[in-house]
Amino acid sequence: MQRKAYVSGTAALLAALLAGCTSGSGGDSPTDNANPGNRGRTTVAAQPGKYRTLPEPCGAVGHDTLDSMLPGIKQIADPGQRDKAYQGEAALTYDTDRKVGCRWKVDSDDATDRLSIDFERVVSYDNTVSDDDQAKKLFEEQQTAANLPEPSSSASTSASASTSASQTSSPSPGAASPSGSASGAASAPSGSPSQSASGSASPSGGTPADLQPRVLTDLGDDAYLDDQLATSGSTAAQRTVTVVFRTSNVLVTIEYAEQPMAMGTVPDSKEMQDRARNLASQLADALGG
Repeated sequence: MQRKAYVSGTAALLAALLAGCTSGSGGDSPTDNANPGNRGRTTVAAQPGKYRTLPEPCGAVGHDTLDSMLPGIKQIADPGQRDKAYQGEAALTYDTDRKVGCRWKVDSDDATDRLSIDFERVVSYDNTVSDDDQAKKLFEEQQTAANLPEPSSSASTSASASTSASQTSSPSPGAASPSGSASGAASAPSGSPSQSASGSASPSGGTPADLQPRVLTDLGDDAYLDDQLATSGSTAAQRTVTVVFRTSNVLVTIEYAEQPMAMGTVPDSKEMQDRARNLASQLADALGG
């Protein structure tokens, strides 16, 4: 009988010790003390972008716009070949929800014209960075790489005068964008010999200040325009106008180039910029931006 009492007492003692250990470990849990400042907090993921899909690029440009930007397209006699020229050529892509593009190239009696448009839908893989912020970062990197000239006081004065003139006078026929101002038309033509190969103004004249590569404030959330004139050996000068804009988490790039057939002929900067900006406005409207 005494042996049975001893065993029962030992079991009771062990049970008490185990209960004490269990209650003590609960108060000093590493989980509770590791991040005491985060108790009750939840991490909110950054907002997704506005756009989940992209437009069909080769169908995004209407025939009237292509007629204006690619004059040779109307000179194609064969209806089948002309329709094929209107259709353009889709850029190679592996994910049409992320990046799409289309290319056109048309020869005319006077020049070879090229047009390309690209849409890129930006997605952030960082839960703390929104799609819009990631798209803005990529846009800023492209703008920095374009190395746009710093706006000068003379450029600001010219732009102000241009706006004032356009508000007080009737627009000229065929004007397609705000850059088609009275001051721009009155300035020295962009094809003057004083213009440098890069398309920037020389001290003796050349491209007007309001036609220089610059930031655009009336297109999408962010936008800029680049204008480059290049010569290559014995070939005629080729001008390339690029417009890049961002609407929410979509980046749109338009590249419009013209190379005249005749030596000594320089594509008109204002005319090409007007056409490129007009197309950019159409695409922004179609995106709802």
